[in-house]
Amino acid sequence: MTDHDAELVTDIERLLADYLDRAGAPYRSVEPFADALDALSAFVLGGGKRLRPTFAWWAWRGAGGAAAGPEADAALHAAAALELLQACALIHDDLMDASDSRRGAPTVHVAFAKQHAEYGWHGQPERFGLAAAVLIGDVALAWADDMFGSTPLPAAVIAAARPTWQAMRTEVLAGQYLDVHTQATGDTSPGAAMRVNELKTAAYTVARPLELGARLAGADEDLIASLRLFGRDIGIAFQLRDDLLGVFGDPAVTGKPAGDDLREGKRTLLAALGLQRAREAGRHQDEEAIAAAIGDAGLSGEQLERARDALTGVGAVDAVERQIVELTEEALTVLGNAALAEPGKRKLTELAHAATKRTS
Repeated sequence: MTDHDAELVTDIERLLADYLDRAGAPYRSVEPFADALDALSAFVLGGGKRLRPTFAWWAWRGAGGAAAGPEADAALHAAAALELLQACALIHDDLMDASDSRRGAPTVHVAFAKQHAEYGWHGQPERFGLAAAVLIGDVALAWADDMFGSTPLPAAVIAAARPTWQAMRTEVLAGQYLDVHTQATGDTSPGAAMRVNELKTAAYTVARPLELGARLAGADEDLIASLRLFGRDIGIAFQLRDDLLGVFGDPAVTGKPAGDDLREGKRTLLAALGLQRAREAGRHQDEEAIAAAIGDAGLSGEQLERARDALTGVGAVDAVERQIVELTEEALTVLGNAALAEPGKRKLTELAHAATKRTS
């Protein structure tokens, strides 16, 4: 175990690879289910920032958890299980959003639909891809629970952290439901966007992983409260940065086509503020450019540029940038006052900046 960032990620990925091999071993003879398990392993190990287990680890360290030894290995094992929960969320999210690519590669449902078409199997390739992605995501969710539950820490420690794990699972699903609900109802209000941000991203990406790591280390409720407040603000700021990248990001860096959030009809705070500001200023052409882009699966490059210009022109981009700065500053103030041990406090400060100033 190590406190060096690159080696920490390597340790997380090693634990994931070992667990995926062990969990899948009894089913390798169940052909062709082994193909689905291979796809899950490739997805989990094929990239990602490992933010969730990293936040959990530094909360563990900040709450007094050991840097090395059997307990440290066990804590990172529990934290690594967050990546399997993330795999479930991403595979299902890509399916619901009808996304074609992730990390520069075909999404799971697209890859399995292509396999169906290439082999000329019965039925519709798209329905097979859909079914495969649902089931593979379900395996990831089941194995996430299994991996967390098999953490070699005392039963009382796991029991203390389990309510946090359980709440996180439900919160991310609630946030996902709110997301698809706002898309279906066409709710473009900033309030609706922020509700999704709090549940789908802030709690699941930062606040709950922090709480999980701290509870595994036996943190008191005052420290837990501080970490959750810090995590909420950084988590929302993280999502707001993601919203900006979803419209203005470089596909070569983000691994997703430019403007995908608009094509998928996501009701982000960026889009909500753009519509609200254009409407209030009587800038009807800008309002129309933004509204027309949201949910247009065939959005052209020219239409995307018009929407980008409108979002910038009405001040929505600047407003979101300001909110990212304000949330980050508030979060860092909370963190600065928290009774966290070093290097946990310093590393969480670095993570906060990295999460909110990223380009991918």
